[in-house]
Amino acid sequence: MLKIGITGNIGSGKTTVSKVFETLGIPVFYADDAAKAVMVNDPILIDGIKKTFGDESYFPDGSLNRKYIAGIVFNNDTELAKLNGLVHPATFRAFDSWVKNVKNAHYVLKEAALLFESDSYKMCDYTIMVQAPLEVRINRVIKRDGLTRAEVESRNAHQFTEEKKTSLADYVIKNDGAELVIPQVLALHQKFLLL
Repeated sequence: MLKIGITGNIGSGKTTVSKVFETLGIPVFYADDAAKAVMVNDPILIDGIKKTFGDESYFPDGSLNRKYIAGIVFNNDTELAKLNGLVHPATFRAFDSWVKNVKNAHYVLKEAALLFESDSYKMCDYTIMVQAPLEVRINRVIKRDGLTRAEVESRNAHQFTEEKKTSLADYVIKNDGAELVIPQVLALHQKFLLL
């Protein structure tokens, strides 16, 4: 079974594009959702987080103390790298387990904001980059999440540039509001079915 990674910078519409693939019957693994889940259900990861950031990383009921963790990693690239170094491998394990349970699919998608940054593209046969101009992306995120422009720019700065991701990707989908997305998805879908 083919594994296709799909990524894009914040506000690019990678989730929207992934949903189009889902309507075609393609199973999609959402890495960001999986990362949140493994932080409370992967014993190896939980142990690693407690050893690295302290027992107060979790509440007595086992839920993650997000505010505490955010306070440590926010604006501290060294601490954020430590957290990512723990979370990414757990997410990779979750993806491997998920793929083993997928039946009757010609290919699957792994949607991940940090597909290239985390090296998880190496687990995929091909990759797709969803592109949109910076201004379009910023405006989408401000509308969607109610963030300030500075907050969106800060999050975007923690990702590889769109140019770098595009150079690493096998395929590109333009989601700029001018080109229709569905025909681009259908073309790639047909291509993947033939591989």
